[in-house]
Amino acid sequence: MKLLICTQAVDKNHPILGFFHRWIEEFARHCEVVHVICLYEGAHSLPENVQVHSLGKESGESKFKYLLRFYRYTWQLRGEYDAVFVHMNQIYVILGALLWRLQKKQIGLWYAHGKVSNSLKVAEKLTHLIFTSTEEGLQLSTPKRRIVGQGIDLDHFAYKERIHDANLLRLVTVGRISRSKNLETLIDACASLKEQGTRFTFRIVGVAITEEEKQYEKEMREKVKKLNLDEQVEWVGAVSQKDLPEELYKADAFIHDGATQSLDKALLEAVACGCVVVSSNLAYKTLTEAIAPQYIFKNNDSGALASIVYRVVSLDFSQKYESMHVVRAEIARLHSIDGLIGTIISHLKKI
Repeated sequence: MKLLICTQAVDKNHPILGFFHRWIEEFARHCEVVHVICLYEGAHSLPENVQVHSLGKESGESKFKYLLRFYRYTWQLRGEYDAVFVHMNQIYVILGALLWRLQKKQIGLWYAHGKVSNSLKVAEKLTHLIFTSTEEGLQLSTPKRRIVGQGIDLDHFAYKERIHDANLLRLVTVGRISRSKNLETLIDACASLKEQGTRFTFRIVGVAITEEEKQYEKEMREKVKKLNLDEQVEWVGAVSQKDLPEELYKADAFIHDGATQSLDKALLEAVACGCVVVSSNLAYKTLTEAIAPQYIFKNNDSGALASIVYRVVSLDFSQKYESMHVVRAEIARLHSIDGLIGTIISHLKKI
């Protein structure tokens, strides 16, 4: 198959989208040729059968030029791809579907967010298939939905045992700093742990991108200061996909309270690296409730989170990680990157 991919960024060092570089590598293993149209082009080292075509955000081009370049690339390359895979940004489907359908190109959209926007509803009418990670990742009723897993690189996020300090609990969370991540729940839980006399550190890995997110980060930093948690809480900032496993290896437990229902890949990466993951995420609960229900709490319940984390402190090594090993096996079965890409290609060929 010859494939055209449309995505937001091709940059292996991108703090949010760096993981997609690995996806492109895997697509290249399954396809004769891969062309990638991206809004932003950064650092990459891709196989010879991959060509990247940027719309020009990295050089400050206007949105009008983005649009012109998009149509130029899709037209000029029309003989070099049989199918189109659009990653997350459904606007590409809306812009390109007429041209692609007239040329009988198969169109597949990846969407795993949980929110149903008007643009998603339009794109659903235009695309042939919508791929998503879990049932919760696409809250739109459609026969076009295909659940294919999250796509975790288990070679990169490899399990590693830790040297544990029984007197210090090391907590971490990873993700874009936004209101949907409910950092206030995590910070309030940390305040409870401190009141109980627990010695711990909490590293917040991630960045705020938009002005709204930067305002939220400011509010959370002020909250940390107000609760006298400056010595325990560290704002790490951006960490590349390449370096993320090392960050996870420093932690005993990954804590998370996202507001969206879709499965957060950061949770699976943390489990894969050997962290105990404590989360309120609905899709993660679906994956783990039969295996590790003791690490699930209700959304926005900082008291329950603190209670679970406090119990983690008292467990010995084998007790902490026994159930997580079973969860990791489920991730390997349902969410590995090789299984994901192979399944997507298979579905596109059947259209």
